[in-house]
Amino acid sequence: MITLYGIPNCDTVQKARTWLTDHGVDYTFHDFKKQGVPEAQLDNWLKTVGWETVVNRKGTAWRGLDDATKASVVDAASARAVVLGAPSVVKRPVVEWADGTVTVGFKPEAFAARLP
Repeated sequence: MITLYGIPNCDTVQKARTWLTDHGVDYTFHDFKKQGVPEAQLDNWLKTVGWETVVNRKGTAWRGLDDATKASVVDAASARAVVLGAPSVVKRPVVEWADGTVTVGFKPEAFAARLP
């Protein structure tokens, strides 16, 4: 099963969800706002794609953090702490594919390449 993680009103998440639906792909949606960031999955994302990919340092949520918090994010452990406290700083969507791989962000061609 595919799980797409994100925030429902995020434009990129909406595009990814629409793309999956339009292509008949079954998936589960995990809402960071309602359900939080699952710690076990976050640990896997940080390990497989790296904290630099998971943390969106260009987004408004990141810009809204105080300078000390932003400066404290220097590795996976510090990124984990900030993400758990401010889930909106995660680059979206995070997708856990049926084969266990993880991708971050949405590009139609990349999603199409994942389909059989």
